[in-house]
Amino acid sequence: MNSPHAPKVAGIDPSLPSPTQTADPVTPPLAPPNSGVQDRLAGWVSDLTTLHELTERLVRTDTLDEALRELLRAGASLVGARRGLVALEPADGLGPVITVGLGLGHADLGQIETIPRGSASAGHLLDGLPEPGGERRADVTHPDIASEADLDPRHREVAARLGFSASYAVPLDPFGAGPRATPGLSAIPAPAPGGDGSGPGTGSPAGAGDHPAPGVPAPGTTSVTDAPRVPGIGQVGEPATAPSPGLGAAMGAGGPSGRLGGAAWLYDEPAEPAERQRHLVGLYCQYAAAHIARLIELSRARAAVATVQEELLPTRLPRVPGVRLAVRHHPGPRGGGYWYDALPLPDGALGLSVGGVSGSGPSAVVAMGRLRASLRAYAVMEGEDPVAVLSDLELLLRLTEPARSATALFAYCEPGTRKVVLAGAGHCPPLLAGERRTEFVETTLSAPLGMLSCWEAPSVEVAPSSGETLLFYSDGLLHRTGEPMDRAFARLHTAAASAPKGVRGDPDAFADHVLRTVLPDGPAAAVGRPSEDGTEDLVLLVAHFD
Repeated sequence: MNSPHAPKVAGIDPSLPSPTQTADPVTPPLAPPNSGVQDRLAGWVSDLTTLHELTERLVRTDTLDEALRELLRAGASLVGARRGLVALEPADGLGPVITVGLGLGHADLGQIETIPRGSASAGHLLDGLPEPGGERRADVTHPDIASEADLDPRHREVAARLGFSASYAVPLDPFGAGPRATPGLSAIPAPAPGGDGSGPGTGSPAGAGDHPAPGVPAPGTTSVTDAPRVPGIGQVGEPATAPSPGLGAAMGAGGPSGRLGGAAWLYDEPAEPAERQRHLVGLYCQYAAAHIARLIELSRARAAVATVQEELLPTRLPRVPGVRLAVRHHPGPRGGGYWYDALPLPDGALGLSVGGVSGSGPSAVVAMGRLRASLRAYAVMEGEDPVAVLSDLELLLRLTEPARSATALFAYCEPGTRKVVLAGAGHCPPLLAGERRTEFVETTLSAPLGMLSCWEAPSVEVAPSSGETLLFYSDGLLHRTGEPMDRAFARLHTAAASAPKGVRGDPDAFADHVLRTVLPDGPAAAVGRPSEDGTEDLVLLVAHFD
């Protein structure tokens, strides 16, 4: 007899019978990737981002002082310090030898320099001394200066006086070894292809007894085979034992080689940077040293060009009765070819000249020296006729420097009779300034030398009154105002006309007044403020007639 069916109830389905077969077990989810690997990768990304930002700020510095100060600021943020100093002393002995501080005044730096060189952190690095235990390291750490028994007493005394308790120093050496590799950061296990921690084509993670997939280290080991590389930074976690390819090219041929100096950061309390911080600041300082080496080479080249240029110009102005002279000369950043000259001539006369050759750099400076020397010879032979002097100079330029042009202005002065005869070749007109008049002497009717097949221009004669001043200048003065030429001329005219009575009688004071009034930032703008193309010199020659 069959069992009765369960009654049906409206709105309720009868219960379904259980299936006769057994269901497959649910596949367990894949094991999550190694969280330690993710954390380490995230740390790498953060470190690379930090290094990228800091090096980007560093390479935007144009001068050696700016680069050193940026190095100190970046290093302080990496090692967690407030103060620091960098001692620059290139190993080739060619200089410059300077010390720059962060949060330290000149008096503080002076006290630090009284620490014996073998005990001071920067001096320790510069001399390449080993650690007290005999181990040679790339960095020098003093985690607690007050408690170090073998430290020089003067070091502890200066530290107590300046209020720092610990220091950490690294060398500036683009080709030397950096700090030791950071334990735990020099390698990470790379995931298997697929990025999920499992082998290809498998449904379960690799077990401890399985063979690791390609690129996965064996359990308990680490590898850097598949670690990411960043161009110009190297492999994160590797010791900075050598610069990246192309770093030697950044140094430039003939640049400084070897250790450039040392940077030290000071802690207010006993402390020392962690291994990760040491590694980051070591990488940063190594690549910062390459940038600093390039700036050192550039500053040396500029200094050499400036020295040659100064030697080709008069070391002092002559003394001629009836006229007093003053000059202001500020070379351009790449060395322009502008000159000035004041030459005593027979019968108590005086020859004044300013001018410049086209181009910049050492070749323009050498060409300027040749033209100035030739102009002096022509002035001695036929100075009474400035047009003849410039005509001979134009012929010489055409024969010896056919690819160049030049501007020039020559004045033959007789201080006793206050007679001045001028001739100009494309140069800015001189300015005659006095209590009753301030006017330009028009001498720019001719093109520059070397521009026409035959140069010729009329001469101009002026008669300065007693107490008047004749001002010769280069167009670099006008360009450094940053204004159009017509407004720059008006600014110069206003500056000369507004000179106080006490200033007019002193040519040096008059020159300073003109620079202070004409240039937007005052006399300081004459030094380090390039002209529009960054190459022109600033020349100001003042002749005051008694």
